[in-house]
Amino acid sequence: MGRAMPGRSGIGGRLLAGITLAAFLTAPVPAALAQDGTPAAKSESKPDASPLKIELNRLEPAGEACRTYMLVDNSRGPALKSLKVDLFAFDTEGVAQKRLAVELGPVQEKKTVVRLFDFAGLACPKIGRLLLNDVLACEGGDATRETCLERIEPATKTSAAFDR
Repeated sequence: MGRAMPGRSGIGGRLLAGITLAAFLTAPVPAALAQDGTPAAKSESKPDASPLKIELNRLEPAGEACRTYMLVDNSRGPALKSLKVDLFAFDTEGVAQKRLAVELGPVQEKKTVVRLFDFAGLACPKIGRLLLNDVLACEGGDATRETCLERIEPATKTSAAFDR
């Protein structure tokens, strides 16, 4: 009467319970399950957007202005009817000097273009940094201002930094 059933209590029972628990804890969890055990929604994973590389390629004096050459590399993305950006030029001390809204579009699908614009009244050697402050307009396909800003990868070939 005082005997326990084998496998239910004592060392053997605890060992069996420990092995069962360890097997449960180390079992792989399906990737399609969310943390609460329900299937994950497909909308949570968004496809990788192709990068939109914008390079500050050259700065050159143009009278009282600094002519800026921007290379827009859309070699892996869809066509953009418009890509208007808000830029700030900072001097070598980090102080904002000029603000400029620039239309870099249209940019054809899988194409690279160069766009020129001038920072009037600003000498090129004074430009220490160019900031892509925001995307003002982005039109083409399913593009939005926000998705275009996320896609942009700034780069520079000049002594001035270029970032977002």
